[in-house]
Amino acid sequence: MHRRGIVTPKKRVATTQATRGNTVTHGEFGLQALEWCWLNARTIEAGRVACNRHIGEGKLYIRVFPHKPVTAKPLEVRMGSGKGDVDRWVAVVLPGTIIYEIGGVDATIARKAFNRVAHKLPVRVRMIEKKTI
Repeated sequence: MHRRGIVTPKKRVATTQATRGNTVTHGEFGLQALEWCWLNARTIEAGRVACNRHIGEGKLYIRVFPHKPVTAKPLEVRMGSGKGDVDRWVAVVLPGTIIYEIGGVDATIARKAFNRVAHKLPVRVRMIEKKTI
């Protein structure tokens, strides 16, 4: 059968915003993801180390945890014979999710620390402040 005249629909990209974990609760400043991504444990740890070097007496809160297992087959293995073993664990981050929070420091120190962390992350982020009513 030929495909002439058949129009395939465009693939849609999910534009879901985070409904949970999108507010600053523990500290005064938060680092909010602007894109969808998977963060593995090494990336989260690299951000933690980079942030703790700059905040001094302040406290860092990590708001994401790698709950999702990702499987992979070994290299040079033929197709078939079942699903691969768990290769790594990742945290699913939706746009709007707070990844890190900082408390006990002023805004300039928090901005510098989050700037260092942003270079370690594979996603665009922004710093937000806790809303006080």
